[in-house]
Amino acid sequence: MTARILVAGIGNIFLGDDGFGPEVMRHVVGRALGADVHPVDYGIRGMHLAYDLLEEWHALVLVDALPDRGTPGTLHIFEADHETLSSTAGLEAHSMDPAAVFATLSALGGTAPKTIVIGCEVENIDEGMGLSEPVAAAVPVAVAAINDVLADLAVRSPAPAEG
Repeated sequence: MTARILVAGIGNIFLGDDGFGPEVMRHVVGRALGADVHPVDYGIRGMHLAYDLLEEWHALVLVDALPDRGTPGTLHIFEADHETLSSTAGLEAHSMDPAAVFATLSALGGTAPKTIVIGCEVENIDEGMGLSEPVAAAVPVAVAAINDVLADLAVRSPAPAEG
């Protein structure tokens, strides 16, 4: 079996820069990323992502907006620490807080795969459509980062089982 990787864009396109994940996925979905790479724009469908994570995945690449920590448009790539995320499982189908998604997954009996976050610091998350200039400029950088992360995961993926 080859490693399956889910690339998930999350965020609310009606809250300015929170739409970063869906905008990145608009540039990724439909591109040849490999037979076992599944790019999906989840938008605000947290419950859908939690249920999809019940399937067997080698890794999850999560593309999301991050709080502004001083430099909007700055991209951060890091491995999520599922042990320190704190949230309770809820039944809000449109909740897209990653901690709530992972808590729901756990409540459903699943285990989160290795999760790499590609996040962009936001400038504006007020109501309205469209990304701010610095966040929009980070979209092609994020697309390239997805390719880099996928290449790294391919190198680290488990060897296919022989049968």
